[in-house]
Formats: sequence, structure tokens, C-alpha cells
Amino acid sequence: MLESRAADARPFSISVFDPQRATAEEWAQALAYWRLRHTEDHPGEPRPDDAHTAQNMRQYTPLHVVHHILARDAHGNLVGGLYMGVRREGTPDYEAYAPFVNVSGGVRQSCRRQGIASLLLCELLALMDAEGKTTATFNVHLPEGHAFLAATGAAEKHRSMENRMAFANLDDDALARWRAEALAPSHGLRLEIHAGRVPFERLATLMAPLSALLEDAPTTGLARPPMRFELEDFRAWYAEIDRRGGEHFLVLLLDGDGVAAVCDASWNRLYPDRMFQRLTAVARHWRGKGLAKGAKAVMLQLVRERHPGVVMAVTQNAEVNAPMLAINRQLGFAPHRHDAAYQIGTESLRTFLSTRSPASREARA
Repeated sequence: MLESRAADARPFSISVFDPQRATAEEWAQALAYWRLRHTEDHPGEPRPDDAHTAQNMRQYTPLHVVHHILARDAHGNLVGGLYMGVRREGTPDYEAYAPFVNVSGGVRQSCRRQGIASLLLCELLALMDAEGKTTATFNVHLPEGHAFLAATGAAEKHRSMENRMAFANLDDDALARWRAEALAPSHGLRLEIHAGRVPFERLATLMAPLSALLEDAPTTGLARPPMRFELEDFRAWYAEIDRRGGEHFLVLLLDGDGVAAVCDASWNRLYPDRMFQRLTAVARHWRGKGLAKGAKAVMLQLVRERHPGVVMAVTQNAEVNAPMLAINRQLGFAPHRHDAAYQIGTESLRTFLSTRSPASREARA
């Protein structure tokens, strides 16, 4: 159900959307709004169907809680939304994650510059004050998102880019050479491949070494909790891909029992023409030996064999990660969009909102 709250004298109201209690009518309104927002923010990109969206939102997430906030105009139409993800209390290392809240959302294009985003940020500040959060993190890619967050006083802390590659342009001879060089006998490495799913018994042994590689990924000036893989996340993810159809691919180059390099990716039945590249990483003492190239070559060949209909690979890279960007350029990856992570604390957010009086917001409406 929707728990409504008055919004002072403004022409907009704020509601909490509860996926477990929402009525059929409330779901229909929310799904129509999210379809519209997806089209506005990601024109031309495929969109999951409503049933999948609803199912994902209803799914219990063992490690995180997401608060869904919606804004309506005076006629009851949905005009904006804010989604705030926090670590679930009682989960491992909760104290390290407790200060942080991850935020996404936006406002309909036709309704912008009317104070709706500021109104939604009031809800963010209220949650941060109530739960003792000190740092809110936003990831944006649209120019208007960058401009708005800069205006709030949020600081840009990290830049990344989404890169895409056409499978048709892959150089098979280069891939074979990269694989052979990484697996040269002089390195003494062993190849381990998982296609479809990784058994949970094996995943459990990989959480620590893969987390160490993930933690070593560049994040520029981003304040953050530890970056890690957690088995409960995999359980929830595998349950999701079991429902909608998909595969997880994991390529490991092993030095004895240790992980020298990793490359993992996924294929999603909702987007059957593309592969999503996840983590590619090499242990520090193994760098400079072509292992990232070799692991990527094995992965690309594997996905192409299992899913010949895949035409595109999609990956996300930090702009400061020059070695990985150089490898991706050799493969044919090209920038598709540029993203940035902004962070703001409660006092800066409070200062910004103090300049947005209810009267001025009402006038803009």
C-alpha cells in the first residue's frame, strides 16, 4: 500500500511505495511511471517487462533494504521517484556499511525545474538523520543529473564509462594468441571454467580471494565500505536468473589454489543479444604477463560458443583504469556513455535544502 504524507503547502505530495503491500492499481501506476522514466533516461535501450520488474522488487534481498519514495502532482500523477538502498542491519560487517546510502531516481522530463527533486531530497535527508547515515552516493550519466548534483554541493568522486564491443569485430587469431600466452607453461597456471552456474561449494571458497581482487579496483576518491563478494548476494542473484533465464560465466587462472586472474560475465534471457562483462582482475604480483587478456579471450570464446546470437559485449570501466581500458580498446570496445559518482553529506544537503523554501517550490510548481 502507499503511505501518504502531506508535503506542507506544496502542490506535490510524497508517498512511500511498499512492494509487498501495494494494491494492483498502485502497481499499475508505478510500473507505467517506471516505463516512462526508462524511456527518458535510456532511449533505445531494451526494457525488462513489467512482470519481471515487479518480481524483482518483491524479492527479499538478504543484505540490503531499498526505500522507494514517489512524488505525485495535485492530480495524483506520478512525477518523480527516489530509491535509497542501505545495508540490512544484522548482516556481516554492518558497521562498516552503516554510514552509507546509495541513491538513484529522477523526475519526469516534463515536470523538471519545479522543485520536485529538492522535495525528494528532503526525504533522503530525513532518512539519513533517522538512521545515522553520513554519506549519500549518486551515480548519474545524463547532463542534467550532473548539473543538478553539482548544484546541491555534492562532490564528484569517481568517473567511469560504459564500453560496448561488437562480437563481429573480434579478431579470432588475437584471441587464440592471448589465451596461449596466458597459459604458457612457464607461468604454470591452471585454467578453471564455469558456465551457467558456479557451484555454491566452490563459490564459498572464492569469496575471499575474489573480494581481495575487487577491493583493489580503482575507485578514485570515493568514500565507501569494503568492496566484496558475498555468498548471499549470489544466492539471490542465482534465484533471479533461475526465474528469468540466464547464465553466469567464471574464468579463473589459478596459481596452485590461489587466484592469479579472474574474468566473469553474465548472459540474460531478457537481453539475449548481449553479454555483460563483470569483473576482470589480476593479482598484483601477476600483472604485466598478459593474464587479463588471456582470461578475457577465454571468456569471449566461451560465450560465443554457448550463445551464438550474442552480438554485443557491455562492460563498465573506471576512467582511471588505463591498463584495462587499453585491453578493451584492442578488443574493439568503444565508449557508449560516461558516468560519475557523486557524494554528499548531511550538512551539505541540509544547507542546499535550506535555500529551497516551501514558498519558492510552490511558485515553481
